Amino acid sequence: MDVIYLGAGCFWCVEAVYVKVKGVDSVTSGYMGGSTENPTYKEVCGGHTGHAEVIEIRFDQNVVSLDQLLQVFWKVHDPTTLNRQGADVGTQYRSAIFYTTDRQKETSIHSRETVGNLWWEGKVVTEISPATVFYIAENYHQNYYENNPAQAYCAFTIPPKLEKLSTSFPNLIKNQHE
Repeated sequence: MDVIYLGAGCFWCVEAVYVKVKGVDSVTSGYMGGSTENPTYKEVCGGHTGHAEVIEIRFDQNVVSLDQLLQVFWKVHDPTTLNRQGADVGTQYRSAIFYTTDRQKETSIHSRETVGNLWWEGKVVTEISPATVFYIAENYHQNYYENNPAQAYCAFTIPPKLEKLSTSFPNLIKNQHE
């Protein structure tokens, strides 16, 4: 399995999208890119740890390519807003790709320059950096949308992202039995 880390605002939102993508074996919410060891959700939300809310995606490159995962990434969030996604404001909500190999770095940069800039009118501000220590978020954040679909934030924010996935990438959606 290949691994990449993506930050696109609240990790609940991006996790809800990527768990539906073919070839994605697992999605784990957590924190990366900061200086605080073993940060808590409260600390990260306070904006003083330097960490971003990210998801760890373990995927089978034989089923879904990194390029396809990045196309979904560009479509389901706004990479032109610095340190912000919708009402979520702060460096913890920044648009970021944390790569684990040189090939992922090259693919990410190329994707940002082509797809990201093609799909968005504003300047794409997505950070592309080497992966650092990944801190898994508290258990209640894992599969958050699946476990809390009626929670107000989720009910308002996540369905439009899932709609973008289903209309833009219907071929990437897992069958119900996968």
